[in-house]
Amino acid sequence: MNIITGSARGTKLLTLEGDATRPTLQRAKEVIFSAIQFDIEGRRVLDLFAGSGQLGLEALSRGAEKAVFIDKSKEAFDVIYDNANKTHLYKKSVILTMDFAEYLRSAKKSGEKFDIVFLDPPYGSGLLPEALSKLRIYDVLSENALVIAEWEKDTLLQEHGELNGDYELLKLYKSGRIYFYKLQPKEKTL
Repeated sequence: MNIITGSARGTKLLTLEGDATRPTLQRAKEVIFSAIQFDIEGRRVLDLFAGSGQLGLEALSRGAEKAVFIDKSKEAFDVIYDNANKTHLYKKSVILTMDFAEYLRSAKKSGEKFDIVFLDPPYGSGLLPEALSKLRIYDVLSENALVIAEWEKDTLLQEHGELNGDYELLKLYKSGRIYFYKLQPKEKTL
């Protein structure tokens, strides 16, 4: 696993040991970044359930202004920290070990907003719909933000109809057995 392009192009990234974290495959990462390649420059990125940090670091390598990496695992923190240093992108990185919902609450209090959010929680955890909902509840998405969500099925919005009021599906991508949702928040109505 390495950085595809940009300032850290070709840098080989460390990954977490074991089955608890499933890194996004290189081909899948290419699909994701070809879908947002013109939306990255100067943007603020949130990588929730960051694992090795490869998605946020890829965005930084391609010109994102800042990336916040959130993972509740101390081991993930160590790997992200090492990868951020290895890619020379540490100064643009904020790496925190905490629960995603706890972080979103704190981001709301500080008024933090993000232009691109990567969501790749563990499959079968039920955390993806919850994370999508909390992104809206805590109002951390900038106007015209993009949310890239990874899930094992193509039925996310059908199974979780409550999300239809919050997000517009811009495009659904498939890489192998994994689906990537390119979502944009809908304008809130009173």
